[in-house]
Amino acid sequence: MQSITESVFSLFIMISVGVYGSRKKIINPELNKGLTDILIKIALPFMIVSSFIFTYDYTVKDNIVKTSYYSIAAYIIMAVVSRILLFPVKNDKKTILHFANVFVNTGYVGFPILNSIYGSEGVIYGSIFNMFFVILLWTYGIMLYRGGLEKGYLKKELIALLFNPSIIAVIIGVVIMVFDIRINGAILAGIKGIGSITGPLSMIIIGVILSNAKVKKYMRDWTVYYGITVKLIAIPIIIYMVSLQLPESSRALKSVIIMTAMPASAMTSILAESFGKEKDYAAIIVSATTLLSLITVPALLKIL
Repeated sequence: MQSITESVFSLFIMISVGVYGSRKKIINPELNKGLTDILIKIALPFMIVSSFIFTYDYTVKDNIVKTSYYSIAAYIIMAVVSRILLFPVKNDKKTILHFANVFVNTGYVGFPILNSIYGSEGVIYGSIFNMFFVILLWTYGIMLYRGGLEKGYLKKELIALLFNPSIIAVIIGVVIMVFDIRINGAILAGIKGIGSITGPLSMIIIGVILSNAKVKKYMRDWTVYYGITVKLIAIPIIIYMVSLQLPESSRALKSVIIMTAMPASAMTSILAESFGKEKDYAAIIVSATTLLSLITVPALLKIL
């Protein structure tokens, strides 16, 4: 509980800095767009690479393979259940909520919680889950915001994805993990140092967006409450019920279940800003799910 509380409240401190910076005209829209580019093209790829740099016990190798299967299954379940339950919601709000349901805050909330429960072993399983997060984010996630890929541009988009900084980072990370490449000293410090600004920077950007959002307007929007309920309660419960049908209940499986219960990823708001789709609404969803996860995540942990 302490780890969850500290993680969530630290996020809100960073969001408050973004609100302050925007209100005092320190961060204007042009600067916020520049910060978004730095986040997506520089900081996030470095964070992805750093998540693969760890020392692990070879006894957990089997669980790492299983975590891959569990993670793929979890993402499929989240996507399918989200599509079904969000049937009443329409237009761009449906896109925002669906993205929020599938893409959770793995790095800045998920990893600290797994580390507090299972130690470095939990972080390893979380890194595998995060690997699929990155791959799906820059493929399925982008398709959601663009409304699909036109047939004539499919080849072009796929090639562009191969050169996407985050996809390249995943490839580098997998090579480091598979070949057990040791990275130490200044190189490791540099990679982790740049990657560590991802969480704070993303929260500051959300704070800037929130500072200009009409919060009262969304307090009367039923889709906000419905979307949060689906995200934090319905989907984790369904995934947990499915997991009960499996013959085992390992740390790897539980780590994946915990990750699926995390609040909406900051990328929900970042990409909404980039594609001009309900950015205020997305910022509200990210902030609200992050705050309410203080209640829902401990409840899930107690069940597990």
